[in-house]
Amino acid sequence: MNAPESFPVPRGDLPVVLLVDDEVRSLDALRRTLDEDFHILSAASAEQALKQLEQHEVAVILCDQRMPEQTGVEFLKEVRERWPDCVRIVISGYTDSEDIIAGINDAGIYQYILKPWAPQHLLESVRHAVEAQSLQKQSNRLSLELRASTGAIRQKLATQFAQARNAFGFERIVRAVGSPLDAVCDTALRIARYHLSALVLGESGTGKELLARAIHYASPRMAGPFVVENCAAMPDTLLESELFGHKRGSFTGAYEDHKGLFQRAHGGTVFLDEIGETSPAFQVKLLRVLQEGEIRPVGAAHSIPVDVRVIAATHRDLEQYVNEGKFREDLYYRLAGVTLTMPPLRERLADIPLIVKHLAAEVAGELGHPSMVVSEEAMGCLMSYPWPGNIRELRNELARAMALSEGLALNPENFSSRMLLGCGTVQARQVLPTGMPQQGTLAERLDAIEAALIREVLLRHHGNKTRVAKELGLSRVGLRAKMRRYGMEEA
Repeated sequence: MNAPESFPVPRGDLPVVLLVDDEVRSLDALRRTLDEDFHILSAASAEQALKQLEQHEVAVILCDQRMPEQTGVEFLKEVRERWPDCVRIVISGYTDSEDIIAGINDAGIYQYILKPWAPQHLLESVRHAVEAQSLQKQSNRLSLELRASTGAIRQKLATQFAQARNAFGFERIVRAVGSPLDAVCDTALRIARYHLSALVLGESGTGKELLARAIHYASPRMAGPFVVENCAAMPDTLLESELFGHKRGSFTGAYEDHKGLFQRAHGGTVFLDEIGETSPAFQVKLLRVLQEGEIRPVGAAHSIPVDVRVIAATHRDLEQYVNEGKFREDLYYRLAGVTLTMPPLRERLADIPLIVKHLAAEVAGELGHPSMVVSEEAMGCLMSYPWPGNIRELRNELARAMALSEGLALNPENFSSRMLLGCGTVQARQVLPTGMPQQGTLAERLDAIEAALIREVLLRHHGNKTRVAKELGLSRVGLRAKMRRYGMEEA
């Protein structure tokens, strides 16, 4: 694939992500996954990628490991030397590649993602990478100002810390008076001042990381780092190295000492997301860290004391995992010094109008779109939908509707068919009309009746295709084919 020598200028309101892969189909798949949230640049070779980097300020690079000129790790090592602030992610089909393990330290790789990758996981990884870069820049700036040690700088830092508290504190958790979240936030605020571990439970997209950040910025540790690690994103060997660090020569490719996240978070907070996905072997090592307050880097002869608060989160039922022998009981009780449960959005109906208003303003700003009003009918749909993806799904739905709408008001017809089928309200039925057709050939009228019947059953079962197929005597494949035929399922 030949790329042009001149490249499009990125929009200033979106983080820039550079995709490097010599396979056209891989680039297209990555672009489709990330295009809505980021400005995407692409390159088919390391040479083209370097030209992109020379012309644009890139936040994150996603690079394929296997390329004809050089490996992804070799290329990212060069990038680290010239553009150290750029977050580097490598994509590979090999789970135990020594080159990649070595590259975590040598090339400063932030994360590596296994093929075949899941779109949502890839999107979340890049979002975290962009946030990590932003926080690192802020941390570097604050560190320089701290060293200046002047009264004016101290005052400025105090203001910035207050702004950080407002930006990431409990005020950012949008909720109505009497919300089910009130009790959760009250408990979290009470324990924030103490050095206690916390376990945050809840479905995906309910805001578990948001609550963890609020605890950190309401605690005496707010001036320290807040670091995040998704425990489901990498195998044990890499997770141990990433969290605890490793010594030079501890494994093939370990050419120098590497500080883990626990050391880098000294004086701050470590947020371990998806803790329920870790193996029993890793759980033993994490338990020792929590009990002893020290870590032992891979290959080290001695332990290193660390002062961190650990907040863990999972969407799994850890008590059931303990009963089934999938999670250590002693680690569970060590993590669950305080257990906080984030309620799903479907149990927070009174919060939805406020959340919608907040997210609509936020999304409008990110899209450069004029502020929009959510109509009463549209709000009825939003409050009737069960939101299996919770706030994350709601945000994506609002962004999609806002991007596709032509006016300044959001109405039910602006929402996706999936959401309308799932809400089952009168408004949704008005948007998805049914009834006996009065015109057309016999085949056309039969098609219209069949489409109306499928819509009605989908609404009744809130979009559950398994139940719909069973009631209509169809296979799931047959049902999907008919839905595509009648334009009921998004491509």
